[in-house]
Amino acid sequence: MAERARRGRGGLVAGALGLAALAGLAWAARDVPAALGGRLTGARAERVRRSPQFHDGAFHNPADVRTTIADPGRNLVWELLFGKHRRRPTRPVPVLRPDTGAGTGDGRDLAVVWYGHASALVEIEGGRVLIDPVWSERCSPSGSIGPRRLHAPPVRLDELPPVDAILISHDHYDHLDMATVRGLRDTQSAPFLVPLGIGAHLDRWGVPAERIIELDWTESHRVAGLTITATAAQHFSGRGLRRDGTLWASWVVAGAHRRVFYTGDSGYFPGYAEIGETYGPFDVTLTQIGAYDRAWPNIHMFPEEAVAAHLDVRGGLLLPVHWCTFNLALHDWAEPVNRLWREAKARGVRLAVPRPGERVVVDAPPPVDAWWDHIA
Repeated sequence: MAERARRGRGGLVAGALGLAALAGLAWAARDVPAALGGRLTGARAERVRRSPQFHDGAFHNPADVRTTIADPGRNLVWELLFGKHRRRPTRPVPVLRPDTGAGTGDGRDLAVVWYGHASALVEIEGGRVLIDPVWSERCSPSGSIGPRRLHAPPVRLDELPPVDAILISHDHYDHLDMATVRGLRDTQSAPFLVPLGIGAHLDRWGVPAERIIELDWTESHRVAGLTITATAAQHFSGRGLRRDGTLWASWVVAGAHRRVFYTGDSGYFPGYAEIGETYGPFDVTLTQIGAYDRAWPNIHMFPEEAVAAHLDVRGGLLLPVHWCTFNLALHDWAEPVNRLWREAKARGVRLAVPRPGERVVVDAPPPVDAWWDHIA
């Protein structure tokens, strides 16, 4: 009798634990359906189908390159779980609070505030352009699981100054974040300039149609005296099981006197020289340097390739992005910037490596001081 009662209590406990686990999974997945974004329909889908980059039901890169992850004979999962790389800093990342009100009135002013990862604010000739803003704690469809920030955002989203345009390079979670988009929908009035198809995600998240500007490669939009142009990149897209249903892009931000180039996520490809010839030279490039690996060499640049891309587009100052904030690859946390600094010195490239939140005046950048060394 006692044994039966004990087993009964054990079954109740196991059942309660099972229900709690299911409740936990439901809680972790509560935002996933919305975060996956919207579906292409109607006029938007028709426009996508007319793009030279779209055929066989998907967007394609300029060259036929592999964009899947593969390295035969190598166990990437084992490396991820048990590898010896130091993929996190050993101490807190220094974060600065930027002064974004200074110097925006001069018609030739140019400055960049890097907020971490690929998120940045470009102050150009009195205008402000926000790039790939991600303020969430995780870059994931769920707020409970997925890669977590290694440092806090330098400012709250509602503390950003008024901006004139918000650029998105592609729809991966570390570049397009639902919560951040919704926050900017409510706190800003600027249009979102996005590659083809991404407007479907913004639609689902409540961004008004008049604030969504979708562009194909080489198409431009004028705002606040600036010409903003979507340019080619070598990458892929997708927020769920389907890949390449939306376009990816790099961006040119051009004023009357100053020019900025942002690579977005991309492997190194011949298109950089064409971009430099058509739209350059650039006063500053925001160039992707992190989350690379030989298992995916065509979709993220190695640091040495980032320097080559900067030179191809005829860049002046190189400001690296896509490192420091999220742990997305197998290399050491500080390896991208160390390799970049070495290559930049070897090739005579001007370099600025700001702390998250640090404002860089392009004509008078701070010297590179290896601030990351003592926390790597």
